[in-house]
Amino acid sequence: MAFDDDQLTEDRFLDGQLSVVQPRDGYRAGVDPVFLAAAVSARAGQTVLELGCGVGVASMCLARRVAGLHLTGVEVQANYAELAERNAAKNKIAMEICCANLTELPDDIRQRRFDHVIANPPYFQRAKGSAAADAGRDHALAGDTPLSDWVAVAARRLAPRGTLTMIQRADRLHHVLTAIDDRLGSILVQPLAPRVGRDAELVIVQAIKGGRGAFRLAAPIVLHEGERHLVDGESYTPDIRAVLRQGAALPLAR
Repeated sequence: MAFDDDQLTEDRFLDGQLSVVQPRDGYRAGVDPVFLAAAVSARAGQTVLELGCGVGVASMCLARRVAGLHLTGVEVQANYAELAERNAAKNKIAMEICCANLTELPDDIRQRRFDHVIANPPYFQRAKGSAAADAGRDHALAGDTPLSDWVAVAARRLAPRGTLTMIQRADRLHHVLTAIDDRLGSILVQPLAPRVGRDAELVIVQAIKGGRGAFRLAAPIVLHEGERHLVDGESYTPDIRAVLRQGAALPLAR
């Protein structure tokens, strides 16, 4: 069932470059899809498939940085897929939205290969913890599809030398790496640490289909200045402010 207008908010991303409608009480996109988009080294004319696109924030952020991409988003929740279509049209971004389970993609998508597959899979395991009260939020945060399926579908949809880019909680990195088989190589793990001296809470994982390069665990990218939060307001480093406000690329250690 589609959301009513009074169930939605209109939020700005990239300092107003994007205007996004999303549920007031359901799953709400934050900075994570912006980081995901910033990590993708796409070029004009390339094809991008986003698995679990939600309301479309990651793909649209990528489109603001790289013009001329061919974007396809897959979202299993029909009401979120409808918002993704609405948001793409609202922001004048050409994006094909498919409402489907990623393990049951329609034939037209299964017959295509993509230069990039991007994903922000659920951060929590269904078997652990309590379900969120809102069904949409619960599905986005935990879901029923194991990480191994997300990676397997991505590997099948990638063109040779295509790149998978995924953002995930650091404490689930081992699940991502376990899911990566020999179709994907040249793996880069880029930790994102909240502050100097703090453990990384998020990781970006990139892998190349048919890649043969050595595994790399990069030094953390630090998101905030200082060792602790001292004053009200944001404290992002200049590089991270550029990512979040201007749509700049994230400086990965490739």
